[in-house]
Amino acid sequence: MTEPKVPLPAAGLTWAQVCKECGQCHEGQDSHLYEYQDEVDDELVCHICLQPLLQPMDTPCGHTYCFQCLSNFLHDQDFCPVDRQRLQLQHCRTSSLLVRNLLDKLTVLCPFRSECQQSMQRCELQPHLHNRCPAFRRLREEAEKKKRPSWNELKGSKSDGDLADTKSTPITRTTQPAGPSEPGLVNPAYEEGEDDTPLRSSLVAEATVVELNREDPEEDLGLRIVGGKDTPLGNIVIQEIVRDSLAARDGKLAPGDHILEVNDVSLASVPHSRAISVLRLSGSRLRLTVMQEKGFKPRPEHLAQPSASPLTQPANPNQNPGTVIQVTLVKRERSEPLGIKLIRKSEEPGVFILDLLPGGLAAKDGKLRNNDKVLGINGHDLRHGTPESAATIIQASEMRVNFVVMRYPDPSEEGGEGQSRGARRVPEPQYFRRRSTFVKEPPGGFSSQEKTVNLKKEPRQSLGITIAGGRDGRSRLPIYITSVQPVGCLHRDGTIKTGDILLSINGIDLTQLTYNEAVTILKTQAAQSTVTLRVIQTFSDEEEQDGESSSREDMDTQEGSKEDDINWVPLWTSWLGLPCYMHWCRDIMLMKTNCESWGFSIVGGYEESRGQQPFFIKTIVPGTPAHFDGRLNCGDEIVAVNGVTTVGMNNSSLIPMLKLQKNKVTLTVVSWPGSLV
Repeated sequence: MTEPKVPLPAAGLTWAQVCKECGQCHEGQDSHLYEYQDEVDDELVCHICLQPLLQPMDTPCGHTYCFQCLSNFLHDQDFCPVDRQRLQLQHCRTSSLLVRNLLDKLTVLCPFRSECQQSMQRCELQPHLHNRCPAFRRLREEAEKKKRPSWNELKGSKSDGDLADTKSTPITRTTQPAGPSEPGLVNPAYEEGEDDTPLRSSLVAEATVVELNREDPEEDLGLRIVGGKDTPLGNIVIQEIVRDSLAARDGKLAPGDHILEVNDVSLASVPHSRAISVLRLSGSRLRLTVMQEKGFKPRPEHLAQPSASPLTQPANPNQNPGTVIQVTLVKRERSEPLGIKLIRKSEEPGVFILDLLPGGLAAKDGKLRNNDKVLGINGHDLRHGTPESAATIIQASEMRVNFVVMRYPDPSEEGGEGQSRGARRVPEPQYFRRRSTFVKEPPGGFSSQEKTVNLKKEPRQSLGITIAGGRDGRSRLPIYITSVQPVGCLHRDGTIKTGDILLSINGIDLTQLTYNEAVTILKTQAAQSTVTLRVIQTFSDEEEQDGESSSREDMDTQEGSKEDDINWVPLWTSWLGLPCYMHWCRDIMLMKTNCESWGFSIVGGYEESRGQQPFFIKTIVPGTPAHFDGRLNCGDEIVAVNGVTTVGMNNSSLIPMLKLQKNKVTLTVVSWPGSLV
């Protein structure tokens, strides 16, 4: 039997030194510490830290470790600590519910024994600390009395490239645009007037902590993630919040947020695949430290904004652009209802006004209309929000409720027929193949290899693969393999892997087909006795040199028949190595007034350490044309500006090109979906 021993908190401990989950003092990346009342069975002890398991993970070779211990170990090694068999973190699985329950029920003592002599189950310690422990409450109250000054009050501020180094609790930081920019980083969100005076005084960002709780530890958070130290973006960035997901219901995270830490594990300088593993395997309670852009802090003379301004032109140039309207409703008493019915639409994310109740405050005011899209309420971004989160903000508001809405032209005013106000159709984006003048090499560290497989088989024998993608999908992905089943002939051959992109079968091109068209052709050609399959496999320098991709989670034989294999999706980084002829581009036109900024920052261009890199969108600033337009995403590659290729450009070439576009710019972009966690 092993009796774990842990240090007790020192008498002079401060709130900043105390772990908010276990109450002990330990380094941010170390495992939590507990003092156990009884001896713990060896079967429940991690072989790395020799402590009872925390977030237990089972390896394919039959051993169990703490997630944090195993993650740290495999960061430098590639084998199991006990039997030294080859091992990757992606091949490990969360331990069974029975094991996790046994660990949660271990009896622990409150770490503040001098003031609190309580004992409880391990899973109850954190609620005890935050709700019942007098010593923990005392430390928190002492810290609240010592309020720290806002970073906006400090004159020396960091550049945009320093965002990922900020690891503290909620703070506000002002980015001064006049400072020198990070190499490879251009911030067209900031522009100067004719007299070289800033039109916006500062860009405000805030580091905050968001806690998410999920009943099922394996439930997706509903985040799509881009970036990582192995990519030009550097930081880990939220590209999208999946609708109706855990993160969407919580409402605190938003696209463009930079994730700095997960449960005190820093993501500041980790590759993309490791960050995804940390996010996916972080248990039922997640504590995310994120940097959130809050938009520009205007100069005093610009505080009075016009009530309406032209915004952007939709993807269809024949459709008139929408208009942003700012409306303030003043209640007679705090509990007075506004008389607004809010809905969501299946064809477009966000919150829309369905109806204004007759006699209600909004109807009497007369400025809001049916079908207005609610972009924000009292400073809260609702571009990807829900009616429930909007109602919560309204209920919590004081006497004044400030709306920012986008209003589209009434089809009846445009001479349109057969289309009601509430049924505005969002135009389908127009995609086209990447032109030869836009061709470039993949980002440094990413590449691809073409493979050809010739098979002789029985006519009725199945290939044994499942696929996804197709040009009818939202992201226009190529057809790719989601699983290689052990019952098929391709599994026995071993050349084709999960994640390979299909080019052709028996000479028939598969790269421009819809999903259903690809399925039909594959079934028809697979019925023949001879099959020739051409595929592309992508690689990253962060992957194993022997071809086993740690970021693509290749499935072992025993995993090939799992039901959820058909739902496997590639990581965002797996698309970066694709050759240019596999890229589908689209044009996005942004419009603004002279006093506005485009509202996005860029990384890429020529770098001494990596050579020529593509330009990627790193940040989209709230309250700007790029933000309200909604089509640009963090992680998008900018292929051309107004038809002029960005290939071969550096910062000094692209910055003037963007600044010269005073009112309208057309960006040609390639978009890949972020990794789902």
